[in-house]
Amino acid sequence: MLEEVLRFATPYGRLVDKEMNDYGAIAVELLVGFCALFLYTKLVGKTHFSQLTPFDFISVLILGELLGNAVYDQEIKLQKILFALSLWALLIYVTELVTQKLKSTRKMLEGQPSILIRKGNIQFKEMKKIKLDLNQLQSLLRQQGYFSLREVNYVIMETNGSISVLPKPEYGKPTNQDLHLHPQPSSLPYTVILDGEVIHDNLRASGHDEQWLKDELANADIFHYQDVLFAEWRENEPLFLQKYS
Repeated sequence: MLEEVLRFATPYGRLVDKEMNDYGAIAVELLVGFCALFLYTKLVGKTHFSQLTPFDFISVLILGELLGNAVYDQEIKLQKILFALSLWALLIYVTELVTQKLKSTRKMLEGQPSILIRKGNIQFKEMKKIKLDLNQLQSLLRQQGYFSLREVNYVIMETNGSISVLPKPEYGKPTNQDLHLHPQPSSLPYTVILDGEVIHDNLRASGHDEQWLKDELANADIFHYQDVLFAEWRENEPLFLQKYS
């Protein structure tokens, strides 16, 4: 009797052990994939996802596919998962660097905005080129608060698929002139310190020199540029400062 129980229990026990090992391997691979994806998002930055281009969208899909297949394919080891994720992240990172350094590559790698409506006229050829029909255009306009094509003067589709709308004057928001209000003079703000470094071009454009900047910092009990995260000057306003926290 005992021998029969042992004969039954031994294969069953091996099967249970194998399943537990499989679950453990999946858990480890998922954990490693999670950490790798977390590092990947830190590497490429938040703007990579907030300004998702078609190329970026495809790259994210492929990245998810690589991880998904690796988790459930028992022949793929942990080292191969890390290699695939690292190589893909490196390719995306290099692509981002190339587009930042070489402006000539941006059109090919990131695309360019498309003017869908110009001076109130629908650019049908441009819409046909990007595979957009009128119903889709109307839907995008309604999401921006415009329910008729007659209300818009210019519509531009950005590289991430969103649209920017410039309405016709009669449909735009009222201005100070429309409301007969006295407009306040406006001026361009200049960032004079960024990440602890002085932006000398902006400092000169604001009409000030470095001694003035040092005096302003001293008034705020700051004596080193490296202590300042951000500093901005605007005409007729005090210097806006943000220290490193």
